Amino acid sequence: MTEPRVVSIVPYKILPARLGGEKGIAVFNEYVGERVPLLAISTKNNDVSATKNYKMLNWLSNSRVRYVNIFLVLTIRKLIKQHNATHFLIEHPYYGWLAWLVKKSTNITWVVHSHNIEFERSKSIGRWWWKGLKLYEQWVYKQSDINFFISEDDRSFAIEELEINSAKSFAITYGVEIAGIPADIPQARKIIAEKHDIRSDEKILLFNGALYHHTNYEALQVILDKINPVLLAQAIPYKILVCGKGLPAFFNELKPYKDKNIIYAGFVDDISIYFKATDIFLNPILSGGGVKTKAIEAIAYNCTVISSTIGALGLVRSVCRDKLHIVADEDWATFAELVKKAMIVNSDTATAFYDYYYWGNIAVKVDTILTNKKGRSVDA
Repeated sequence: MTEPRVVSIVPYKILPARLGGEKGIAVFNEYVGERVPLLAISTKNNDVSATKNYKMLNWLSNSRVRYVNIFLVLTIRKLIKQHNATHFLIEHPYYGWLAWLVKKSTNITWVVHSHNIEFERSKSIGRWWWKGLKLYEQWVYKQSDINFFISEDDRSFAIEELEINSAKSFAITYGVEIAGIPADIPQARKIIAEKHDIRSDEKILLFNGALYHHTNYEALQVILDKINPVLLAQAIPYKILVCGKGLPAFFNELKPYKDKNIIYAGFVDDISIYFKATDIFLNPILSGGGVKTKAIEAIAYNCTVISSTIGALGLVRSVCRDKLHIVADEDWATFAELVKKAMIVNSDTATAFYDYYYWGNIAVKVDTILTNKKGRSVDA
């Protein structure tokens, strides 16, 4: 059986990978690249020295014109021939038109790596042209040979709502790079406690994200106005750490909340230390589509996650088990009660979680699919 060889196109900057979306592609490439040869083409503003186990050519323009550059057909065809590629993978459906034209003139297997249902996301944030995007996205998934969806929820939605062939659709989730509970949790707890003057008897609660984004700063406002006041009234000592860059000026660096158990840490270079030190991760998200990668990362670091329903979309509850507690959107009284309970009773992340979410295991699944799914006919 012929070994898969992949050429992929990444439509935007992912290196160095810092945010969840960037990691979702960069780390996917790193682990899949351990198993199959992978060459990516992406934008000029990528730092190609940050690649690991795969190669990247930063040939694409940083301009939006790159999305409609017809000359890319010749470039991709040449790369496929030079590298004897068996698969052409597009990140997101944006370059579906390109993959369709390339497939017309080559014997390549076309793969779409979806990171959310794009038209649903556009609809949720009020973009008037979401219906046109829906038709295009549906066409791309129907024309491709293999579709990788970021969750079982997205896969089911595509099959049921967009009538995509289930036999060529797979859930390839966002993963984690640790295969089990970290051994250095006590050391991380000590480092963070000393840095932020947190007592040993205080529970550590964490909220982090790109705070300039309305999805995150609205969730932070919920923590400040709805959740923390309830926690202040109970006897269990705690501190809430807030991490992330771009906090809007009207929050005044959270100075008014210093005497209310709120600590603003700002942007941190290594969020993993904070995850390891944390007992409970707060995820009261109220908008935005796709899988919330920080919730997956939190559970991997043995944090218990208390989340709104929207904040838990796409997570596999059966493997998260007692580390994930989901509350109906805007039911902040129940949310606060679950936080209080988690302060008292807390379990460890199950082995089943790492079996499902560890990138090494995900890469094995991808390799198997690519090996077995070649030369499939396209459904109309």
